Amino acid sequence: MGITSNPHIFLSAGEASGDHYGAQIISELTRRHPGATFFGLGGSEMEAAGQRRVIRAEDVAVMGITEILRHIPHIYASYRKLVAAIKAERPAAAILIDFPDVNFRLAKHCKRLGIPVLWFVSPQLWAWKRRRLRWVQQRVDRMLVIFPFEAQFYRARNVDAEFVGHPLASLPLPTSPRSEYASRYDLDPTMPWIALLPGSRWKEIRLNLPEMLDTAVRLPDGAEYLLPVATTIDREQLQHMVTDQLESRHKEVRPSLSLPTIRLVPDAREALHHARASLVASGTATVQALLIGNPFVVVYRVSPTTFALAKLLVAYPREIPAPKDDHGNLPIAMVNLIAGRRIVPEFINQHFNSANVAPALTLLLADSPRRAAMLADLAQARATLLPPANSTPIERVADAVDQLLNRPSK
Repeated sequence: MGITSNPHIFLSAGEASGDHYGAQIISELTRRHPGATFFGLGGSEMEAAGQRRVIRAEDVAVMGITEILRHIPHIYASYRKLVAAIKAERPAAAILIDFPDVNFRLAKHCKRLGIPVLWFVSPQLWAWKRRRLRWVQQRVDRMLVIFPFEAQFYRARNVDAEFVGHPLASLPLPTSPRSEYASRYDLDPTMPWIALLPGSRWKEIRLNLPEMLDTAVRLPDGAEYLLPVATTIDREQLQHMVTDQLESRHKEVRPSLSLPTIRLVPDAREALHHARASLVASGTATVQALLIGNPFVVVYRVSPTTFALAKLLVAYPREIPAPKDDHGNLPIAMVNLIAGRRIVPEFINQHFNSANVAPALTLLLADSPRRAAMLADLAQARATLLPPANSTPIERVADAVDQLLNRPSK
């Protein structure tokens, strides 16, 4: 018989979003199994929820090729320590959350030991690194995904996959009144506000924010700008960058007029909720904008080499109807992949410039047919991300864990 009481469970999450989801999973499983114990790789939220951290997520979550190369000995030692813990403690189940470069290798050891593996938040194998699909087929018992097309993709390839809803779709909308928000950040409540979301890492900000600010300088007066600051970003350093970039571009474009008002704010969802429209760098923020229902334009910039490689390597399966644009580019914004068509405009690399972005954004600021159509399209796409039935994504994950715990032993 399977283990049904006081289960010992391994969890692995190496990034901030995974740490947040992992903490919620631990809390839900603890509610169902008060004697359950948890260990593995996680962040501070998972530790606070009850995980004994064999390895801290903040010690292995490095970004970029040079950073990874520099930290290879430490990362490998951490990985071996996790494997040793799995072998010594033989958990009843393993819950792996995103973080594929580490979790695929941990899944291999779990399967060798007969430990059932549940994966939550799929890596984007449907876009690239499709060769890793065989690892999912061989090593993962249940794949729980947060986008509907992912379940179709995996099931067509003999993977036990279930769409559980997107965790952000279950969050209530921000409730702060516009007048209170304006007072808090010294904004004019009678003016439209535009949110600028350049990314949550410095590399993204340096590539995306200058052109966003150039767009702000070139738009007519009559709007103020909200710039959310991720917890990973130094606020003072970002403010200096904004001031320097604004002043430089302002002198070139309209020196006789006043500088646009840019307010740094802490919360992206709240900024999107109050903004009339937004400029959003491709990534998780586009899903946030979709779920808030804020009309937006997607932008992104990478190095020319990275862009050229992506055009060669990225290919979508038949489950994602994603035609190329006039420049031969596939859509990259998750909102367009979810909708199965381009419902928000995308301007990538050389096409990401104020000459293209400003007119597209202006259409969304006015009460235009384009704005009305986008609002309707966003509402329709948002509905597809809601969890099935009367449950939350975290509850569906816990249900799947219970099923693994109670299945007959092989």
